Amino acid sequence: MSFWDDFINWLRSLGGSSSPSEVIGLTPNPVTRKVSLIIFDPPVPSQGDKPLSRVLGWADTAALVDGYVADLKTSSHGYLNYEMVETIQSPTFPVKADGFLYDADAYLQSWQSGSGFHMPDMVDYLRILVDFDLVAKINAATIDEVWLVAMPYGGFYESIMAGPGAFFCNAPPLTGIAANRRFIIMGFTYQRSVGEMLESFGHRSESIMRQVFRATSGARNLWARFIRYDQSSPGMAECGTVHFAPNSTRDYEWGNPTPVLCRSRNWEHFPQLDGAPVTVACEEWGNGDIRAHHNWWLKLFPHISGQTNGVAYNWWKYITDPNEVH
Repeated sequence: MSFWDDFINWLRSLGGSSSPSEVIGLTPNPVTRKVSLIIFDPPVPSQGDKPLSRVLGWADTAALVDGYVADLKTSSHGYLNYEMVETIQSPTFPVKADGFLYDADAYLQSWQSGSGFHMPDMVDYLRILVDFDLVAKINAATIDEVWLVAMPYGGFYESIMAGPGAFFCNAPPLTGIAANRRFIIMGFTYQRSVGEMLESFGHRSESIMRQVFRATSGARNLWARFIRYDQSSPGMAECGTVHFAPNSTRDYEWGNPTPVLCRSRNWEHFPQLDGAPVTVACEEWGNGDIRAHHNWWLKLFPHISGQTNGVAYNWWKYITDPNEVH
């Protein structure tokens, strides 16, 4: 008996796979998520007050954000559309949790020498929320998410969740926040690329989907199946994780040319997952390119109407809005 036969029998034991009024396999309506984008880019006095990002030749934040937003729209099959409803240019460093604040010239010296960075590195998230009135904006539905962009050692997690019932989202949840719904704060740096931004989003996705399937075991746990790779599940590779492609033998090894039997292509036909494995290698997901791999991986997420036992066939619904996770 195939996995799909087993899966169908399980659905029948529950009395059906979807609500009577819901048609399976349609394209969900697109959603728009409103973002407060806050960019920390202080002037450097010894360099004629040029912004730190320009002094060090780092990327333009607007270009990074544009690329990231475009990639997520494409990888979600048009479902996820981000809108920057406000862009705040902050000429400061983020304040650390212990109150420390960098001096721009001292930071530049530390960067150039590769030493002297302040530890502990963690930022004061509560201060950021207060300084930029972010909780009030969440509560008024002016924004849905917060994106922070800064220099390396800005002290951000890649993602962190706050609000009622917040759960682990690649970081322990922020507590004591008077928000009326859950929201996510993303942390990026203009020193890196769109690929690393997608990695942050990928880890956010992993955390959320683990939460969605937290009470599900065996063949019903489709997330556990999705993330199989050959090293962890010999002969049963499917799509892998953010860090591990189907044939990876170590973290970040997206360019391994070794062929592997893999069922990743079955996910293009979800919920029909019983196709035979095919032999693939790193050409399938971009020959080691971080951005190509992460987009390949995200595109394989189920993204159609329908549901089973309360879990939607559109995983993007949960990743986009953590309030949909019950």
